[in-house]
Amino acid sequence: QFFFFFQAEDGIRDVERSRGLGDVYKRQVHGILMGAYKYLEELWKKKQSDIMRFLLRLRTWEYRQLPVMHRCTRPSRPDKARRLGFKQKQGYVVYRIRVRRGGRKRPVPKGKVTGKPKYQGINKLKYQRSLRTVAEERCGKKMPELRVLNSYWVGQDSTYKFFEVILVDPNHTTIRRDARINWICQPAMKHREIRGLTSAGKKHRGLRRKGHMDNKNRPSRRANWKRRNHVVLHRYRQIPPPKILDTSKYQK
Repeated sequence: QFFFFFQAEDGIRDVERSRGLGDVYKRQVHGILMGAYKYLEELWKKKQSDIMRFLLRLRTWEYRQLPVMHRCTRPSRPDKARRLGFKQKQGYVVYRIRVRRGGRKRPVPKGKVTGKPKYQGINKLKYQRSLRTVAEERCGKKMPELRVLNSYWVGQDSTYKFFEVILVDPNHTTIRRDARINWICQPAMKHREIRGLTSAGKKHRGLRRKGHMDNKNRPSRRANWKRRNHVVLHRYRQIPPPKILDTSKYQK
């Protein structure tokens, strides 16, 4: 616990404004309590500390010995998982997956691109989406009966990045009866990760910003362009009456 003492005798005032000349603050004690999840959150914010560097080095070594995609008995970061919607109850599962780091090489045979010179690049190409979205997509394809809720970073080394993906079983009775999560049971929520509906997907679609600087990104850049560049002629449309020229002002 952290305690802060404020005394008027020492010339220290608290953040509240004075209520007059006769207002004299007495000794006050303000305590700031931090729960276990808050401690974990603050610990993960200092990834360059000695304890976190040691812990992540051990965990990445362990993750490399495991299969590329495997189920976790519990989240490695319970505070982060809970902030992203995870609950320790039936119907929720967490899978850990590793994705190879680096850019995207153009998949053409022998490096030959039969096309324009602007498309002849092979290396030094960057994928438009993040590796976290790739991890979500691979988990969604591996478990098509589950719905991807969210994901978070748990570690990385020189070759891989490791993520944990939160998945929900839409056919489980506990999930279908929970009013806070049963929205994911709708048919429209199938493969959210492929359509860019997760948090990582909305980030690479440019939907984190709002305002006049972001008008052409909604509902999507392609749909917005299509709406502005297509003429829609309805079958039954209102035809404005013809304008009648007023010739009275031209008469002498």
